[in-house]
Amino acid sequence: MKPIYTQAEEALKGLLHDNMTIAAGGFGLCGIPENLIVALRDSGVKGLTVVSNNAGVDQFGLGLLLQTRQIKKMISSYVGENAIFEKQFLSGELELELTPQGTLAEKLRAGGAGIPAFFTRTGYGTVLAEGKPVQSFGGREYVLEESIVADLSIVKAWKADRAGNLIFRYTASNFNPACAKAGRLCVAEVEEVVEIGELDPHQVHVPGNYVDRILVGARHEKPIEQRTLAGQVALKGFTPIRQWQAQRISREFTDGMYANLGIGMPTLVANYIPEGINITLHAENGLLGVGPFPAEGQEDADLINAGKQTVTWLPGAAFFDSSESFAMVRGGHIDLSVLGAMQVSRTGDLANWMIPGSMVKGPGGAMDLVSGVKKIIIMMDHCAKDGSAKILDECNLPLTGKQVVDMIVTDLAVFSVARGRGLTLLELPPGATLEMVREKTGCSFEIAANLKQW
Repeated sequence: MKPIYTQAEEALKGLLHDNMTIAAGGFGLCGIPENLIVALRDSGVKGLTVVSNNAGVDQFGLGLLLQTRQIKKMISSYVGENAIFEKQFLSGELELELTPQGTLAEKLRAGGAGIPAFFTRTGYGTVLAEGKPVQSFGGREYVLEESIVADLSIVKAWKADRAGNLIFRYTASNFNPACAKAGRLCVAEVEEVVEIGELDPHQVHVPGNYVDRILVGARHEKPIEQRTLAGQVALKGFTPIRQWQAQRISREFTDGMYANLGIGMPTLVANYIPEGINITLHAENGLLGVGPFPAEGQEDADLINAGKQTVTWLPGAAFFDSSESFAMVRGGHIDLSVLGAMQVSRTGDLANWMIPGSMVKGPGGAMDLVSGVKKIIIMMDHCAKDGSAKILDECNLPLTGKQVVDMIVTDLAVFSVARGRGLTLLELPPGATLEMVREKTGCSFEIAANLKQW
């Protein structure tokens, strides 16, 4: 039986030291070991390297450790909406090793599996791959990524038995299994402990030999980062032309597709899937079969999408952890993804995660999606807020991927992209003219013989 504690500080006693590496489970505020994080803060341990998909928010989760400046380095995929995180990085106060989300999950999983490094297509041709060995397999280039083993992992589970077997609930699995496996020592914070034999062994997500200590009985706030309810969703800047874009993209779906919709504007597309077309939506934080937003009172802190919004699940859905989710992506088992963009080049390069010196959100799962999903569609405004072109000969912002985009749908144009070769203007939305597109596009393009004007 594993040692079981009811006080977080006791569960960590004797395990902490300055300058250690800690892997922390969670996705946003979903499935985070919130009481262990508070105990870390109160311990005064400093100089930490923390491996986590992101750092919660300013006032909760790992954001508490940023407030006290106990973290010297973050290894993450997404800065997100954490203003302290972004400010400390841009000021040079915090070291940040940005890692694509799927690569981060795999680095943790592989570290726990005794695999010191692996090759992945994700990140090839971007600044995140600079200086890393590259090797060709089957005529394509892959980047060598070293795995991660942490001194300590802190994770959050729903249930544990006294043998340390863990079960996670809905999308609260996310990074927790990979983090649990990557730690030389693992402390699991759980909501309930049951006797040995009470868990169905078919349902165990992490076997007990990965877990060293259990914390139970602590209060769990489980705040919801983006409480999103059915009939109450208003996308900022929503306009009739945005609706047209979503409807146009929805025509690219075919029956039986598995699809991924990026956060923000692309989520609109799900509202316009044609009748008779059945698709299964994938959320990279661990859900295949995403349902609509919940009715008021039915929202659940353990059930969110990749945008941290509360969702539901549909019959036939499956829940899994982040490493499994991105195995689907990299392995080509997702048919189509719709993403936003800051810039797209005429040859299909994509930039959508950073403006050096002023804004960094992190690559999140986008680098994995563009390297593994079969078809990539960009949904964006044709021009930036300052009026500058977003479709260019070459992107001047850090790339998400090289030659990865297949289609661009903006408020002024629909382009097909021949990866590595160029653009063809297929359609003009309502109110757009060929002259407007030529004026506001920063590169040359072909015009389809059957150009359609809506």
